[in-house]
Amino acid sequence: MSNIPYHEQKDIENIQKLRELTRELPLFCSDFFRGIEPRTSSRTRIAYAYDLKVFFDFLRKENPIFSKLSMDQITLECLDQLTVSDLEEYMEYLKYRFNDQNRGITNRERGIMRKISSLKSFYNYFFCDEKIRTNPAALVRMPKLHEKEIIRLDVDEVAELLDEVESGGSLTDRQRAFHEKTKVRDLALLTLLLGTGIRVSECVGLDISDVDLKNGGIRIHRKGGKEVTVYFGDEVEEALLPYLDERAQILPEKGHEDALFLSLQRKRMSVRSVENLVKKYAKIVTPLKKITPHKLRSTYGTSLYRETGDIYLVADVLGHSDVNTTKKHYAALEDERRRSARNKVQLREKHGK
Repeated sequence: MSNIPYHEQKDIENIQKLRELTRELPLFCSDFFRGIEPRTSSRTRIAYAYDLKVFFDFLRKENPIFSKLSMDQITLECLDQLTVSDLEEYMEYLKYRFNDQNRGITNRERGIMRKISSLKSFYNYFFCDEKIRTNPAALVRMPKLHEKEIIRLDVDEVAELLDEVESGGSLTDRQRAFHEKTKVRDLALLTLLLGTGIRVSECVGLDISDVDLKNGGIRIHRKGGKEVTVYFGDEVEEALLPYLDERAQILPEKGHEDALFLSLQRKRMSVRSVENLVKKYAKIVTPLKKITPHKLRSTYGTSLYRETGDIYLVADVLGHSDVNTTKKHYAALEDERRRSARNKVQLREKHGK
């Protein structure tokens, strides 16, 4: 698959993974995945498959109707026998359960909400297709979410982070030995994340041919396969140029010839390796904040919104399909801007002027 673009390779891998997961589910689940395929990504369908596996495992462990049935014996008629109470019992089960390895797993509000949301989509598909008579999932109330503080880097922390990547002064001796080999790459990668707000998956999927220095842009593949150009500024270009020179001297492993960012093994970097890279440097600069590549994306979005005040521009640049998603993330900043506007309009001239 060496000649297939990265995002298409990942899609093929995801489809193969989904087929494996579907074999562990009741037979009618295949109809669901085929039905939602045109409007969902392969990653979304995989997430649904994992969530449904948890649901059917729960039924076989906890529900007397299902306890004596194997997965392939569970039918849509069985699904029609479940009530709202059964699904509320499932929500309670999700708070703390044991997996197949007998390891305890805790789900917080957002984890429970995602699994119930998957179940609602599942039930809704078969109900709308008139293959089941009841839809108890539609009557289940979602758990109340407590808003979490959005973690991002402050302006001075961004500068400190990039300074640390350049110098490596606070790294351990072992880390410093690797740093000498990767600092040009690391600076280019982190500057790109901080200077464009692209997702980590979009970053590792970049090929050399996706970089357009003439127009100052990179071609990326958004969720759902949409191809867009994201533009970068002078600081990003200054960090990219030395790395592109260095990258031209590296002979990649077979199948990784096109990749922009390579590991020390001369293979395309993985999402996990970028996550570890961000964690390594961020722990030095701000040990109390749990900084991930997604938090660098939030940092960029915050900076862009503060500079422009245009929530629609931020939504467009970050690739949010719904501006309400962006508004939710930057609600505190919107409130800050509204408060700052209170004295902008003067109704009457002040006395004494």
